[in-house]
Amino acid sequence: MKDTLHSLYARGGHYLTFREEVDVPNPTRKAPAELSDAVDTVLGITAWLGTAAGVAGIMITGVMMAVSMKRGEGSEHMSRLGMVLGGCILVSTAGPVVKFFFAAQ
Repeated sequence: MKDTLHSLYARGGHYLTFREEVDVPNPTRKAPAELSDAVDTVLGITAWLGTAAGVAGIMITGVMMAVSMKRGEGSEHMSRLGMVLGGCILVSTAGPVVKFFFAAQ
């Protein structure tokens, strides 16, 4: 290994040393506007669908509770309602949580 490095340095040592005239790229943190607009549209539609699914879940759980009570059946609808409400909380707080952790500084 040591001989290989010595032979590389002997052949072209300038490749192994730092050269000041080389421009090191410094990319920006901003995405292109077209990509940002497309991602914002997709995220907006996804947020709307998540909210609609949460409302539908609450309504379906309520209907199931009413039908069970009418029939005299006992079931664990409160746990289902808790899961639906937990999902609603996740959907509604996803945007602010991501913005908190990935905000441009």
